[in-house]
Amino acid sequence: MKKYQALIAEQTRYINLISNLRLIVFLSGVGLAIYLFVIKNYSVLASELIIFLGVFIYLVYLHDRYFKQKERFSFLLQINENSLMRLQGKWSDFADDGGEFKDDNHPYSEDLDIFGPGSLFQFLNTAVSPWGRYRLRDLLISTPKNIEEIAARQKAVSELAPKLNWRQELKAQGLESSKMRDPQALIAWADRPEGFYRKPAVIIALRALPILTIIWGLISLINPNLNYYGVVALLLIQFISLKIKASKRSKCLELTHAYAKDIGAYCQMLKCIETEQFNSVYLQDLKARLKNTESLPAWQQLNKLTKLAENIANRHNPIYSVFNIVFLLDYQFILALEKWKEKSGHNLQTWLEVIGEFEALASLSVAQHDYPQWVLPEFIPGRPYFTAQEMGHPLLYSSVTNNLTFTDPANILLITGSNMSGKSTFLRTAGINLVLAYAGTVVCAKKLTCSLMAVYTCMRVNDNLEKRISSFYAELLRIKMVVQAAEEGKTIFVLLDEIFKGTNSIDRHTGAKALLTKLSSHKLLGLISTHDLELTALAQENPRIKNYHFQEYYKNNKICFDYILRPGVSTTRNATYLMRMAGIEISDDPGRQW
Repeated sequence: MKKYQALIAEQTRYINLISNLRLIVFLSGVGLAIYLFVIKNYSVLASELIIFLGVFIYLVYLHDRYFKQKERFSFLLQINENSLMRLQGKWSDFADDGGEFKDDNHPYSEDLDIFGPGSLFQFLNTAVSPWGRYRLRDLLISTPKNIEEIAARQKAVSELAPKLNWRQELKAQGLESSKMRDPQALIAWADRPEGFYRKPAVIIALRALPILTIIWGLISLINPNLNYYGVVALLLIQFISLKIKASKRSKCLELTHAYAKDIGAYCQMLKCIETEQFNSVYLQDLKARLKNTESLPAWQQLNKLTKLAENIANRHNPIYSVFNIVFLLDYQFILALEKWKEKSGHNLQTWLEVIGEFEALASLSVAQHDYPQWVLPEFIPGRPYFTAQEMGHPLLYSSVTNNLTFTDPANILLITGSNMSGKSTFLRTAGINLVLAYAGTVVCAKKLTCSLMAVYTCMRVNDNLEKRISSFYAELLRIKMVVQAAEEGKTIFVLLDEIFKGTNSIDRHTGAKALLTKLSSHKLLGLISTHDLELTALAQENPRIKNYHFQEYYKNNKICFDYILRPGVSTTRNATYLMRMAGIEISDDPGRQW
């Protein structure tokens, strides 16, 4: 970071120096011009104006160049500061948490904190383009079609992980646009031809008319015998033509102008991708999608649109209206845009998809680079399978690790334990590591092997007043989704936390017992936590159910938790202790009268 701080300071010095030089040149040029005008030395005045104007324009160019460099170094400094915050466990301060992707109806995203404050998306994401964010979202909420797809993505992520400078440069170029717009309107425009402006006769007329007007005007200046009526007539024709469908034409030009910064950022991101060499088949195939019938690289094709968009920005300059009448600039821009659309417009969506895929893969590679102790999971085909050594929660800065193995014939692990002992966190630990595994990146474990399973959870359940759904009925709907998936023959991984907590103890026990028995007969693996110790008797009746537990201990009259998963049934309770710890005074005498 010190490197970028020094570079920013250096660019700032250059910018200040050039700003002062520009002011000196301007004042000197104006002063000398006035002096030469007063003494009527017009020949020297003309030369002086040309020289000083040239120097001034060059200084403006240098100022812009150093300013862009400073901005780029500022982005790289910000990226490195964020990386340090991630390593320090302060990533929850990142602005982009993917909150708009939250979905209460998704099989697991709400329960496993995939989106929103303190989420996996917030932890991983380095994408800045909408398509990159969408693609990362999809990778975190979708079950891959096959193991081969994951393996190919793992190789791509592993290749990008050590390319730290390249990944940071890709993001820095994306940050050139302060906030990228949804590209759908731009894509629709690029893929929609305006037939009228592609007709040869229209193109010739719009190109030739300003040339004819200028030539006639120059001849009129040279030959006093030629009147100006023809020039005036031509200018009037051009003025009227600019009023025809002006709003539609302006809308097209303004759309391009609105996306100018985004287009420029996409262009530089494409350049990053196309000028880098990749070894994995996945990345090579992805890069190959950028090639088309045009001989120019994709970034150079898009650069043409970038320059057009920058020039179109001059429409907001007051003097533009005069030049527009003379040169029909609006039409010239429209013709140039149509020419670009005809050659390259149909490729724009593909380019943005490729950028988004690279951004998503770069995001996934962050964990592999920043946490070298994490490992790539291994996959086996066929039946439900999950085993992990020293598995921790990836979003916890200091996480206790546990081993987890489903040993045949058990496919349901029933987990008991007192309050705050770690049951819910452990369920989420297993689930979120599966999400990472299926996305194609490393998991927070010493070793993890699994099969391909669809993840289903029922952990956080809330009522819905608008839909008149109680929390208990909402829980039933979640469990119904799990049961339906199991009965459809899907291979699933189930996480259920304190099932049927919204009803009385008798109904809870009866319902939970029936559900566990039903689930144990299907092709699935499940972690199910409960406070109902009577349910643990199922393990004696059903070999497919096995008991595990968490426990607490007391030291110096204070409750402590080690968060270690152990075989067997919990025998400890702590509700009254925790109530007192929270400041709720209760009596040990159940017969006390209030």
